[in-house]
Formats: sequence, structure tokens, C-alpha cells
Amino acid sequence: MTTTTRWTRRHLDLITEDPATTAPPILGPAEAALPGLDLWDMWAIQDEDGTTALFDGRELWMGLTAPALGHPEDRHDVARIRLLALDAGKWIDLGNLFPDEESPGSREWSGTAIRRPDGTVSVFYTATGHRGEPRPTFVQRVIEARLPLGNSRQPRSGSHREIVRSDSEFYLPADDLEGGPGNIRAFRDPAWFRGHLLIAASIPWGDRHMGAIALTGPESEGWPLRPPLLIADGINREIERPHIVTHNNLHYLFFCTHHQSFEPPDTAPTGLYGFVSTTLDGPYEPLNGSGLVIANPATQPDQAYAWMVLDDLRVVSFLDYRGPADRTHFGGTVAPLLKLHLEGNRTHIEPAIGIS
Repeated sequence: MTTTTRWTRRHLDLITEDPATTAPPILGPAEAALPGLDLWDMWAIQDEDGTTALFDGRELWMGLTAPALGHPEDRHDVARIRLLALDAGKWIDLGNLFPDEESPGSREWSGTAIRRPDGTVSVFYTATGHRGEPRPTFVQRVIEARLPLGNSRQPRSGSHREIVRSDSEFYLPADDLEGGPGNIRAFRDPAWFRGHLLIAASIPWGDRHMGAIALTGPESEGWPLRPPLLIADGINREIERPHIVTHNNLHYLFFCTHHQSFEPPDTAPTGLYGFVSTTLDGPYEPLNGSGLVIANPATQPDQAYAWMVLDDLRVVSFLDYRGPADRTHFGGTVAPLLKLHLEGNRTHIEPAIGIS
């Protein structure tokens, strides 16, 4: 039975500037992994046990992309999932994952991907809007696409089906027609964990909404929705990219959020946050007392986002804004990798590691 954990103001009050939880500043020019494209919200294809899968000795990754034109925030209205290989520290572009007009949405948002025992890959992703709509809406649906993968740059066709919906019992529907990042309800970012899915969701909070992490029952039972695994108890309206990593027989629940998503805004930094439990169903305890695992440095509070922790405790994110939120200061590419050290309910960042 799921025990809902509450992330509260009491936890946030424990946040301090600490080298153990502060990412080093990202300085100097950034080389685009995909020239001409913005790249963000990346995830490695995993095996069903959570390990990073290898395909002919190299990792395959997915990420969201859009043409590197106009204001960077417009990328969310045209996002497509792209396939990349990581080979000897170099990123190799393998093109759009799906053919044009195959996804049921008007664009594709974040998810995860799992290699099945038969060699096919299940891509769990967010279909946002509706295919062919005259202007972008913010309806979000959790989709599974099952498809073969090869080394060709051609898009891969597969079956796409909606597998779980937000419901009125636990979660608000993510059916906003107007809005934008940070101002819409969520039911997105599905992440696989041992036959279950974690989903970034929203719950009612008076006349507003607050962030939550939804948990489904096992795939074998049709992905039934359970009560929230975690709720931001009046302190944050947008939790994103929840996922779980196991380490030393403990379950580490990670997610990210922006400083402007806190209530009130800027009461905690943009960063990766996390909780730990002995079981999937909880209850969970905040890491480092507050939940903060990686914060952007105060000198560059928006330098990176969308952290994802891999089974070997590498942490991938993308280079966001190093200055005002405009095209000149936007990175739109892979940020330097970090690595975490986990010891019970305490964490610290290990020295940054490069990818090339």
C-alpha cells in the first residue's frame, strides 16, 4: 500500500548553500551536441532492471529537440524526440525517433525508454496537444510506443497507445488549452521502474494546484493509478521528471523543479531534489534533510535543468540559461556530467566528469 510522503516548508527551511549540494559553475563556450538544434531533457535507454543498456557496445539516448531558432521557450511547442548514440564520449545524431505525424500529440515531451527481452524498446513519453490541432494546447497523455531500434537514421515506426490517464480520485486532469511551462497542470514525464511508472502529476490545492508524483500499479495489472507517492505540500506547483534509482538496497526517488515553481517563488533553488526509502511504496525521507541534492550555483541560478540520475550515479542535465532568458544566453545542449555519492540519507556531488 502506497504511503504518501509530504514535502513541506519545514524541509525547505533546512536548505543551506553547501558545496556538497552545489553544482560547479559552467563556464566558457558550449559546443552544441546537435548543431542547429536545441537539445534538452535527455534519457538513456535502460534494461528492465534499470541498468543502462548497451547496443553493440555503445549507449543509445533520447532527448527532446527543436530548431535552434527564435526564443528558446518556443521550443516546447514543436518538441520532437530524437535518438542519439554515445560512442567513446561523442554524441552521434540518429535522427527523429518517430516519423512525422505518427505521435498522437502535436509535439512530444519527456519520458523514458526500456529495452524488452525480445529486443524491442518501449518508449514511454508524453504526447502533448493533439495531432493536427490549429494551435498548441497543453493536454498531456502518457503513451507507450513499442518499436525496434537499429543504427539507421530513418525514423522508426511503431504502435502508440495511451496507457494511463489522470483521474479525479487522486490527480487533476492535465487538459489545459492555454498556458505555458510552469503555468499548466501536469500528467507527464513517465519513468519506468520495475514494471511500474512514475509520473509528474498535479493535485488540487484550494483554487490552485500543487505538484505530485503519481505511481502506477504494475504493467501486468494494466497500470492502475495509486495514491501519490509524494506531494509538494503547498510549497511547489511543478515537480518534473521523477525517477527512482536503487543503491545499496535503498530506493532513491529523484525529481527536478525550478525556483519560480515554489510557493512563494524563489524560496528554494532550481535543482535536483530527492528522497529515500527502503521500499518502493514509501514512506520516503528527504535526502540531506531538505530534499536538495544538486542546486545550480547562486552566480548562475538557471545554468542547468532536467537532471536524470543513471544506475551508475552519473547525472545528466542540459545547459539552460547562463544569464537572461534569451537566445544569446541559452545553451540548448548537454551540460557537463556530474556524479553523485549516496550514503543512506546523505548525498554529495563528486567532481564533474566530461563526456569527451
